[in-house]
Amino acid sequence: MRSSLARALVTTATIVGIAAGSLAGASVSLAAPQQAAKPAVSSPHVSLLAVNNLGLSTARAMNWQSCLNAWGFNAGTVDGQLGTNSWQAAQRMLNAWGYNAGTVDGVVGPNTITALQKFLNAVGFNAGTPDGVAGTQTRTAFWNYNATGC
Repeated sequence: MRSSLARALVTTATIVGIAAGSLAGASVSLAAPQQAAKPAVSSPHVSLLAVNNLGLSTARAMNWQSCLNAWGFNAGTVDGQLGTNSWQAAQRMLNAWGYNAGTVDGVVGPNTITALQKFLNAVGFNAGTPDGVAGTQTRTAFWNYNATGC
């Protein structure tokens, strides 16, 4: 009985010691001063350009940009990088053609994807059920649609 009681006491003391040591270490690490964050670029004219090619190669993304420009929706420079300007142009096109991409903000969200899926289905490329998710079937349809220019 003594050895069981002794083992229980030693185990409890060990657990309490480990917990106390962990807490002491945590309090020390939390008390350390934080390094001030420095901006990577100091220019006030830098903007974030999110590129989302939805699986397109540079050449196929250039086809999409060329089509948007040819249709008068101003995707900007044809560079194969589908950034904010390209997606705003796509949203303007999708809205103008009745596919309801929602707000023209350049964000490739569920409304834009649903509209793109409806468009791709309407022009004979099976993007699947318009559900706002850019899954494999949607990406494949977008890839195939952009195999050549418009």
